[in-house]
Amino acid sequence: MTNEKIWRNAIAILAGTMLVTGCSEDRPTTEEKVAAASVRGAPPDGPADIAARNAPASKVSEDNDLVEFAYAYPRDAASLPELAAFLDSDRATKRDALIAAATRDKEAAEKGGFPYRRHSHLQKWQRITSTPRLLSLSAEIETYMGGAHGMTSFDTLIWDRNHRKQRKPLDLFKSGEAFDAAIRDAFCAGIKRAKAAKGIVADEAPDSPFAKCPPASAQTVWLGSSDGRYLDRLTIAIAPYEVGPFAEGSYKINLPVTAGLVGAVKEEFARDFRVEKARRSPASPTG
Repeated sequence: MTNEKIWRNAIAILAGTMLVTGCSEDRPTTEEKVAAASVRGAPPDGPADIAARNAPASKVSEDNDLVEFAYAYPRDAASLPELAAFLDSDRATKRDALIAAATRDKEAAEKGGFPYRRHSHLQKWQRITSTPRLLSLSAEIETYMGGAHGMTSFDTLIWDRNHRKQRKPLDLFKSGEAFDAAIRDAFCAGIKRAKAAKGIVADEAPDSPFAKCPPASAQTVWLGSSDGRYLDRLTIAIAPYEVGPFAEGSYKINLPVTAGLVGAVKEEFARDFRVEKARRSPASPTG
């Protein structure tokens, strides 16, 4: 295969995928390269380059009859001592909680004469983007505590290099209310489109627990960049049960940064945001 064809294939992978997480230890597999390259907000590099950056500098796993535990974070996070220390502490806390719950439930199962179902916590932090000031990370978490099914949840973290401290995405905005007001219409419309893509008609019955569009600020917010310089796109990750029954699964609603959203940003972070290029001109392609 010629270099030109290889490059075209890489571009096709980047253009044709959205948000998938994944990372490897030293030599990423083809699947992990594609997964890393598909994170919305990643710089427009080749999939192998992006995968290499997202290969975890820290990956701890444990697999035995009591629990399955895994926790990983990328090199970008490991290069920041304060952030790495926080993630190591978070990993230890979650492992300890898993072991404690599993031990308790296993003892109860043995006393009750019924089988114990192994508990698990699987968490991968991945870089969404890194701008001159901010490192934006996303995490997808899979847990199982012995019930009828496991659970998917999400987490988010931003490292502010200027102040050497971590922040939540909403810390960059004037308020959660201002954030919600700026994206409410696009967010709610995005949920309907995502449901329709699964063949689901949005439930709008007045007495339905899922009739109302929830505040985006109550979900997990991932901030991304199209060029590695400015934050100009975001994804709202929605866990099961938030906008539909468990069977619907989770949703990831991709949205552009608009002028209205930039107006809701705190003055301190105004220089870190800009309107997504694709939305600036009616003649530009949207995405």
